[in-house]
Amino acid sequence: MTTDRGDGHRAPAGVAALADATPAGRDRLVDGVRAAAIVVVILWHWVGSLTHRGADGVIVMPNPVDAVPLGWAATWALQVMPLFFVVGGFANLAGWDAAGHRAGVFLRRRARRLLAPVGVWVVLWAGVEVVATLAGAASPLVAWFPGVLTPLWFLGVYALVTALVPVTAGRHRRAPAATLGALLLVVVLAETLRRAGALPVAGVMSSALVWLLVHQLGYLWRDHGRVPGGVALAVAGVGLGSLVVATGVLGYPRSMVGANLWPTTPAVVALAVLQLGLVALLAPAADRLLRRRRPWRCVVAVNATAMTLFVWHMTGFAAVFLVVEHLGAAPGGVPDAGWVLARPFWLLAPAVVLAGLVAVFRRAELR
Repeated sequence: MTTDRGDGHRAPAGVAALADATPAGRDRLVDGVRAAAIVVVILWHWVGSLTHRGADGVIVMPNPVDAVPLGWAATWALQVMPLFFVVGGFANLAGWDAAGHRAGVFLRRRARRLLAPVGVWVVLWAGVEVVATLAGAASPLVAWFPGVLTPLWFLGVYALVTALVPVTAGRHRRAPAATLGALLLVVVLAETLRRAGALPVAGVMSSALVWLLVHQLGYLWRDHGRVPGGVALAVAGVGLGSLVVATGVLGYPRSMVGANLWPTTPAVVALAVLQLGLVALLAPAADRLLRRRRPWRCVVAVNATAMTLFVWHMTGFAAVFLVVEHLGAAPGGVPDAGWVLARPFWLLAPAVVLAGLVAVFRRAELR
C-alpha cells in the first residue's frame, strides 16, 4: 500500500500512516467493532476450545460452554459472528454507494479484498496436500485438523450475502422497513418448515436467510448512524427479550455456539439485535477511545489484514498443536484446572505463529 506524501510521490503506507490519514468524517466505531469481532473469534477458537485427540485418533474441538456454569451466557456477548455480519452490511452499503450503485464495480472491489487472501490460503494448502499425497499420506492433512477449515463456512456465507448486495441494497433504498419485514417473514416460514421436517433443504434456506437478514440490519445502522441512548436501550431490550423468548419459550438452545449456528436459527437474529443495541449504547465512550492515536492504530492494523488473520489463524493453532503433541504434552478433553492454567500458552504460542504467517502473506490483502 502507498500513501501520498504531498510532494507528488508515493511512499509506503504503514499502519501509522494509514491511521494518520483517516478522514475526519469516518465512523471509527464501525472499524473498531469489526476489528474487535475478528480478535474475539480468533481468541475464542484458540482459548475457548477443548481441542484434543479422541480415543479413535481423530482430533476434535468440542466447546466447554456446556460444562461451565452459566457458560451459555458468555456466548451472548462473545458470539460475535452476528455482529460481524451487521458491520458487513454497514460497510457493504457504504461500498455500494461509493461504487455509484454499479454492480460490476462494487463486486470487483469486494471480491478483490475478500478473495485474494483466501486464494493464497487455498493455493498454499493445496500445495501442502499434493506434497503429503506424494509422500504417502493416508488422508488429507486438512482432515487431520478439521479446525483448519473452520473459516471457510463463514467466508462462503459472507461471500453470498455480499454478492446479493446489488439486489438487497436496491430493495433497502426503495423500501427499508418493508424489505426487512419481508425477510423476517420468509425466515419464519423457512424455519417453520425446517422444524416440521416438511422440506429437506429448509435448513439450508433458513440459515442463508438468517444471515441475509442480519446483514440487512447493517443497512439500517448505516442509514441512521448514531441514535439517542433511549433508542439504543430500546433496541438492546428488544433483542434481549427476543432472545429470552427464543431460548426459553421456543426451545432454541441457550448457547449461541454449536446448535444455533448450523442450521442457523432465528435466535441469531435476536442476538444480532441485542448486540447492535449494546454497540449503540457504548458508541460515545468507544468513539472517545478510538480518537486516541494508539487504540486507533491497533484497529487499523487489524482491519488492514483482517481476512489474512482470519483464514490463517487456525493454521497457526494447528501448527502449535502438532508440536505440543510431538513433545508428548497433548492436551486432554476435560475443562479441569490444568486446562485453565494452559490457556495463556494457547493464547501466546499460536499468536506468535500467526504473526509470522501474516508477515509472509499479508501482501495479497494489502494490495
